[in-house]
Amino acid sequence: MASLLREEVFEVRGQAPAPSKDLCQLLVTRREVIFRWWKISLRNEFRESRPGEIKESQEDFLDDSSLHSNYDFLERLPVPLVLYIISFLELEDIARLSQVSRRFEMICNSNALWENIVQNLCDTITPEMKELAQEMGWKQFFFTNRLQLQLQLRRRRQKQDYVLLGATCK
Repeated sequence: MASLLREEVFEVRGQAPAPSKDLCQLLVTRREVIFRWWKISLRNEFRESRPGEIKESQEDFLDDSSLHSNYDFLERLPVPLVLYIISFLELEDIARLSQVSRRFEMICNSNALWENIVQNLCDTITPEMKELAQEMGWKQFFFTNRLQLQLQLRRRRQKQDYVLLGATCK
């Protein structure tokens, strides 16, 4: 199975927040984890700084807490991948995860996540239901009981019928 993977499995590059201009790279290959950094500064004490690199086998990397204790991998995952992972969690776990950080609060309350949850749990979603969910928010739609949803859908239909009736009477 490992032969199906490319040599480079994962790579992320970044720049430190302002005012720093430092650069770093994390590269995960099939055999090793490589962390590289470049100190870029106009300050005299850092002018002689050389780029750095640490190479570790994957097993050694996982065992060496000094290498990954300051690097929060979960925070740096792309949002689509985080949404995919979160979609497998129970609702209580999603609520707890939303309290971890602002980023996870935003993701756990996003329409994209709740639309995915609703579509996975509901057998059929009519276009009318989809419009209502987009209007009120997918999370709110999910937690609204069925009787209230039916009432809101009926009101929307009556409102649309009234608007159509008004347009034909002119």
